Amino acid sequence: MKKLAAYFSATGVTAAVANIIAEKTGAELYQIVPKEPYTTADLDWENNQSRSSREMRDQKYRPELAGIGLDIAQYDLIFIGAPIWWYSMPRIINSFIESLDWTGKRVTLFATSRGSGIATVDSELRKAYPQIDWQYGRMLTNPPDEAVLAKWFEQLGI
Repeated sequence: MKKLAAYFSATGVTAAVANIIAEKTGAELYQIVPKEPYTTADLDWENNQSRSSREMRDQKYRPELAGIGLDIAQYDLIFIGAPIWWYSMPRIINSFIESLDWTGKRVTLFATSRGSGIATVDSELRKAYPQIDWQYGRMLTNPPDEAVLAKWFEQLGI
């Protein structure tokens, strides 16, 4: 089974978790990169006018990707990871999902957060993209709990 760990990481936390997933599963890594990188000011969730705050208020907004350069046809299982923003995945994850053909792919989420859960995110993405074969995802810390990873990977059949 060929695996891919695709991730968006604004501060490096999700990137570190993605690297651990790739190391433990043999997944290839792919970084989801916005065309316009996020600055510290862009990520200020306490500022209602920050870029991330404005993006998250608009459910239809899709940040432009720096480029896709990815053919997912060769992968059987794809991990998609990102931090939780405003109890949801950053809109760049929607940009990524909408730019590819997910036919025949098993997809599982992983997220990082200081306090949010993954259930709402999982439910939102299942509803928005019902054509994708979603596997239940995991909220992970950095570093992830080894027992949580082992159980998740077993549930995924890897």
